[in-house]
Amino acid sequence: MEEGTFRAGAYEARLMRCNTAVVGSGAAGFNAADRLWQYGQRDILLVTEDRCGGTSRNTGSDKQTYYKLTLSGGDGDSVREMAETLFAGQCVDGDNALCEAALSTQSFLKLTELGVPFPRNRFGEFIGYKTDHDPRRRATSVGPYTSKQMTERLEQAVADKGVPVLDHAQAVRILSDGERVYGLLCLDTSVRDRAAFVLIQCKNVVWATGGPAGMYADSVYPVRQYGATGLALEAGALGQNLTEWQFGLASVAPRWNVSGTYMQALPRMFSVGPEGDEREFLMDFFSDPADMLSKLFLKGYQWPFDVRKVAGGSSIIDILVYLEAGKGRKVYLDYRTNPVGGAFRFEDLEPEALEYLTRAGACFGTPLERLEHMNAPAVEFYRDKGVDLAKEPLQIALCAQHNNGGLAVDRWWQTRVEGLFAVGEAAGTHGVYRPGGTALNAGQVGSTRAAQYIAARRTGAPEPEDAGFLRTAAGALEEMGALAERAVDPAGGVRRAWEEAGRRMSRCGGAIRDSAAIRRCLADTEAALAALPENAKAVRPGELMWVFRLRDTLMSQRAYLSAMLDYAAQGGKSRGSALYTDPAGTKPYEQLPDQFTFTLDDGSRGGLVQQIGCGPEGCSAQWRPVRPIPEDDDFFENVWRAYRENGNIN
Repeated sequence: MEEGTFRAGAYEARLMRCNTAVVGSGAAGFNAADRLWQYGQRDILLVTEDRCGGTSRNTGSDKQTYYKLTLSGGDGDSVREMAETLFAGQCVDGDNALCEAALSTQSFLKLTELGVPFPRNRFGEFIGYKTDHDPRRRATSVGPYTSKQMTERLEQAVADKGVPVLDHAQAVRILSDGERVYGLLCLDTSVRDRAAFVLIQCKNVVWATGGPAGMYADSVYPVRQYGATGLALEAGALGQNLTEWQFGLASVAPRWNVSGTYMQALPRMFSVGPEGDEREFLMDFFSDPADMLSKLFLKGYQWPFDVRKVAGGSSIIDILVYLEAGKGRKVYLDYRTNPVGGAFRFEDLEPEALEYLTRAGACFGTPLERLEHMNAPAVEFYRDKGVDLAKEPLQIALCAQHNNGGLAVDRWWQTRVEGLFAVGEAAGTHGVYRPGGTALNAGQVGSTRAAQYIAARRTGAPEPEDAGFLRTAAGALEEMGALAERAVDPAGGVRRAWEEAGRRMSRCGGAIRDSAAIRRCLADTEAALAALPENAKAVRPGELMWVFRLRDTLMSQRAYLSAMLDYAAQGGKSRGSALYTDPAGTKPYEQLPDQFTFTLDDGSRGGLVQQIGCGPEGCSAQWRPVRPIPEDDDFFENVWRAYRENGNIN
């Protein structure tokens, strides 16, 4: 690892030089670093804004799922069949789906060897269960903290190898000419009295920064997860399927998905107005308590908001929560007392709910007693976070949870910018509908594929006098240095600008979308980006991280809102976790407001991928057919020969 000093105009930065910089310290980032080392690469640096932050380490659910090929029982399965399941989710490229299926077992077994305690039966089979959009029993879990345990084990593996880690380094610019990557410019956030920069020259950047979590105010992403998709788009990468998110009900403090048994325990749901009045608002809509509770139960199975499940399904619960919050009321789950004053009978529930609760032995008591009986760790989680469900209700909201879209990548998880790879949630390899738990598998597979390609095709140190690096580094340092100088003002304001940007995005780019509102929000976002930093100044140099974070967020929001607006303009209809209002459509329930008149997508656009490119003048969209699942030559001698000759890296 070479170090020195780089100067451009009135600004200087600490200079570091390596073959590959891995940006991000989640499960995908640590795996990329570990795999690179495993494949013989030593000249690497893991760069992170906050080593203990991020989604992988700080999020989960009642039973966080990891999705893999079937490894137990007599059920038939194959790599091809798993790939077809992923591909069937619409807007998914077949080569990525095939890779995620082919490497799922390798990635999963590596995690078990590192010590992640995935359950197996007495014969050693890794047992599984069905998750959403899953025709097999491919899902497994170690409980609420699956991704946390993955991250901790992978971090230990990286530490054991001595991989250098640069902490408190916030990436503020990817050095690129739009075609090739040259390195990174980072803000050293450990320096609080001035703007201090670190410049990293490298041949490869592995972007493992997660999804753009900071875009939304209503978010279940951990507070210390922000994402940096805007920087990658600025560098020339394409966005892909940016319209496709997952939204779901989640607690506000702490941020946590209230899926699975949190709903299957049948809690009491109520709202409180500004004057303190309390009411069980669901019964304003439902006439039958058993019908309401059956839909609430199904929210556990069908946790993400799904427009296909509004009419007659569980997603009506999400809409009712959304509407109640829109009235300025706070919504809560209460596990202390039974809903509707206990005026229901378990035997009146719909068969699916009754059968589950009967088999679980949970047709008794209060919601808390049922939850403790079915899933005690779910109660302990909140207790560990300072929330005692036996003493207080849990505030919830309809929140952004996961971006199925992201940056466009090829089968080696490389973007269209040579040397810039996107892995984990930063990569847009998911489509509209994905089986639960596939994101954790995709992060491990994508980071493995990127490491394989770098080790085979992109080794060696960068050239210190590379003209492209010198030019882009000088330009970035001068521009970001000047931005930092202008951004410091005792009046402050960057936090307010940040909060307003998040509220704006949740209002028009969340689960419920209207083209006119999106257009207004896009104009406001572009104006805020153009006015930075005049309208968003840091109180002191130690707050500069928020200025750069806001800049990335506004660039991300500009791209995502542009994608949503283009999708609607091209005739796109409601699908996945997004309801696009449509006056020509139908309203599933007469008692809903007119904004919930919409048309379901018929799936005909599932074979097309929307891509977004951004430049100084704005963002534009293009559409292309999905890449099909490859039909490769699997004759052993041919594959073996190619593997001996080039490792099948092509």
